[in-house]
Amino acid sequence: MRSRARTAIVLLLAAGLVVLFLHNVDLRRVAVDIFRARPEWLALSLATMLANLAIRSLRWQFLLEPLGPTTFGTAFRATAVGFAASSILPARAGEVIRPYFLARTDPGERMTATGAFATIILERLLDVVTVLVLLASYVFVFGRDLRTANPLAFTAVKWSGATAAVGAVGALVFLFLLAGNPERVEHTLKRLEQVVPSTLAGLIARIAGKFARGLGAIRRPGRLLIALLWSFPLWLCICLGIWSVAVAFRFAVPFTGSFLLLALLVLGVAVPTPGAVGGFHEAFRVGATVFFGAEDSAAVGAAIVLHLFSIGPALLLGLFFAAQEGLNVGAMRRIASNAQEHRTA
Repeated sequence: MRSRARTAIVLLLAAGLVVLFLHNVDLRRVAVDIFRARPEWLALSLATMLANLAIRSLRWQFLLEPLGPTTFGTAFRATAVGFAASSILPARAGEVIRPYFLARTDPGERMTATGAFATIILERLLDVVTVLVLLASYVFVFGRDLRTANPLAFTAVKWSGATAAVGAVGALVFLFLLAGNPERVEHTLKRLEQVVPSTLAGLIARIAGKFARGLGAIRRPGRLLIALLWSFPLWLCICLGIWSVAVAFRFAVPFTGSFLLLALLVLGVAVPTPGAVGGFHEAFRVGATVFFGAEDSAAVGAAIVLHLFSIGPALLLGLFFAAQEGLNVGAMRRIASNAQEHRTA
């Protein structure tokens, strides 16, 4: 019952964001703007979406090494399935499906879904740090003219980025301490047997130990630095895809301007709607119109195209790979729902 209520709330939120996005928009003009977009730049944007999926898989393969050897093909398939699940299910369900699919298709002595899930949390923190570095480079170096053109919006972006940076650094420090000695974490949690049933305490201790071992990449600063370096070509590739769509729609956006649009899109996709519907679109529209003077109808058309490119390749590949393993949408929904219930229990 709780799951149904949560789904209803998410769908209402998505519908509200779509209504906001399309409010007072001339849909015929939007269609014309999409039709007039430059196809060569749209093709480049679509190609970057496939490239960033591959780069993301390579980075994840590196983060998984402390847990056991994983092939690029296995990591790529699991990544595609995870992104496909997030595109059709609410609350970023793919973050749960992805490690489950990896453990299911690449079983090993040390590879577990819990350990793999820890690497995904680390991935997200690396992503946040990388996006903030790119945003800071635009705000303080490349986009200084924005300070006089739109000072209020500039201030809001600057302080939002600073707040997120503090949170990301704090989370990395916490995970570093947790990963430093997984055996100690497991031993400490076993003391829960004094206050809770021994079976439950043992289960919590084993899960925590697997989770801490999954953070093996940050036990050595060198590995963490390499993982962070992998994040820059990944997000620069995504920026190239964003910029290509902007150029296709003839927006006056420099390549470095995509760093700002990227940060806004990250905020938009944080809204837990299926496929980031609504939040993604409105974030791009606001960024293109407020900061770069794009016409509203063209910004709406560009947001629609960019969103389709962002989820399309991973959605099609992910559903295909999932079907090969006998995993349908209903099964993915049950896996995500069970994981949510365990986290809130």
